[in-house]
Amino acid sequence: MTKQIISGNEAIALGFGDSGGVFASGYPGTPSTETLEEVARLGEVYCEWAPNEKVALESAIGASIAGGRALSTMKHVGVNVAADPLLTLNHTGVNAGLILMVSDDPGMHSSQNEQDSRNYAKFAKIPMLDPANSQEAYDFVRAGFEISEQFDAPVMLRTTTRISHAKGLVQPKEKIEPKIGEWVKDVPKYVMLPNFARIKHPQIEERLLKLQEFAETSELNRIEMGDKDLGIITSGISYQHVKEAFPNASVLKLGLVHPLPPKKIKEFAGSVKRLMVVEELDAIFEEQIRAMGIRVDIGKNKISYCGEVNAEIIRAAAGESVSAKAMAPVEKLPARPPVFCSGCAHRGLFTILAKLKTFVSGDIGCYTLGALPPMNAMHSVIDMGASISAAHGMAKVNAIAGREEKPVAVIGDSTFFHSGMTGLLSMAYNGGNALVIIMDNRTTGMTGGQENPGSGQTLQGTPAKQVEIAPLVRALGIENVAELNTYDLKETEAIIKKGLETPGPYVLIDKNPCILRYRIKKPALTVDPDKCTGCRACLKVGCMALGLTASGDKPKVRIDPNVCNGCGICKQTCKFDAMSEV
Repeated sequence: MTKQIISGNEAIALGFGDSGGVFASGYPGTPSTETLEEVARLGEVYCEWAPNEKVALESAIGASIAGGRALSTMKHVGVNVAADPLLTLNHTGVNAGLILMVSDDPGMHSSQNEQDSRNYAKFAKIPMLDPANSQEAYDFVRAGFEISEQFDAPVMLRTTTRISHAKGLVQPKEKIEPKIGEWVKDVPKYVMLPNFARIKHPQIEERLLKLQEFAETSELNRIEMGDKDLGIITSGISYQHVKEAFPNASVLKLGLVHPLPPKKIKEFAGSVKRLMVVEELDAIFEEQIRAMGIRVDIGKNKISYCGEVNAEIIRAAAGESVSAKAMAPVEKLPARPPVFCSGCAHRGLFTILAKLKTFVSGDIGCYTLGALPPMNAMHSVIDMGASISAAHGMAKVNAIAGREEKPVAVIGDSTFFHSGMTGLLSMAYNGGNALVIIMDNRTTGMTGGQENPGSGQTLQGTPAKQVEIAPLVRALGIENVAELNTYDLKETEAIIKKGLETPGPYVLIDKNPCILRYRIKKPALTVDPDKCTGCRACLKVGCMALGLTASGDKPKVRIDPNVCNGCGICKQTCKFDAMSEV
């Protein structure tokens, strides 16, 4: 087997294929997305994108019941969506092994919150593995399947951003050929009527005790004895930071992070002078260790509950001298605020919404950038699919308060398929009064352009039924449905005003495709300096191709032809006709 340098996500995909995996389903979300894409690229195992994380996990459960080892992938917030089947899957158990891979995002590099998925393993009372590098990401897939089948339980495989995206050396193991087991009808096991579920709960508690005994002797949890002045309990990426900060310290490295091994922890704690617990985000280990009656000298009293840890933070927490320069943020880096891509259709929409100054209920996707300067045209973002249902609630309270303002909900096509449809159904059913704008760019743009039910292609590249949103919206009960072209500012303003003035739910659909995914390029624009007055009205569209150039007392606008995509939005804001194609 040839060694490879690959990321944690790639290692999990490779490990899945090499461990007899049969079926994989997920929903894209940074930092987990590349795992399923890599499974598809390897081309050995069936895999698919699901409309949302709940469907992805439920499909994996079905695959497991049918006898195939299954993998479901998602980011941490996706587990909130999948929690409903997860909290019953812990009762039914599995047939073939099932792994739920979840990627946490400490530091919120690309997420709306910073939750710690280890809470879910504890909440669901199921085993969780936490790899510390790419090799372990690969190995823990096979270990996860073995644990899943041995203990009749789903296994959560947790990564964090630095494990998912950092690359390391991986030595693959001998491949296990996929084998599909018997598909058994077992009503008491898989039908969670109350009389069957009540029997299961004591079995879950008994299973936890057996897993705890397993954790005591498993090679997944190991003690590395060194200097006994300081002993550190840690896992995952934190282990790497600990080894950098204190290479000679004694370390209890946990790979199976739920349930914990109390005997091993007590043995380790009793062998060192000072005990330190290093974990990112919540005090999952520390709280349990303290509950065991063990004194923790250094933990969350010195290390923040927020963001990522690093070697300097760990050294400082342990009382080591750390220079203020090392702890301080890097200075004088140029600010680079996130903006829409040059030529993106979302820019035209938010140029008009900013002009109209109406309340906009937003959602999760590229268009969330409409909340930032210079647009400042989005006023709430909660979670996937919440834009429509939240706008519905706003409209109902506005009616009660006697306010006439009609809210606008903005949502993308993938998010609409994910969980926006049910909000619109509720709005139609309950007589709502909001304007809903669906930005249908035929891809899941925010995570890099993945396929979805509207793109006409599956994850594995086969042609698929391409869902048209307008008929779907009408079928949900919406009568007022129209299309708009957000590259035409006058048309966009007129049709949004009509939607706001028309009583009842009104849906507008913009069908301009993603310029990055579909590689759309138009001739760049240029500025006639004799016509430009330097009024800067065009800068309000927030395009990175626009800048200022020195010109007497009043700088004038210039356009970078290497960045301009020729969308023409800025040109429509110029009252002096100063812009034209190159």
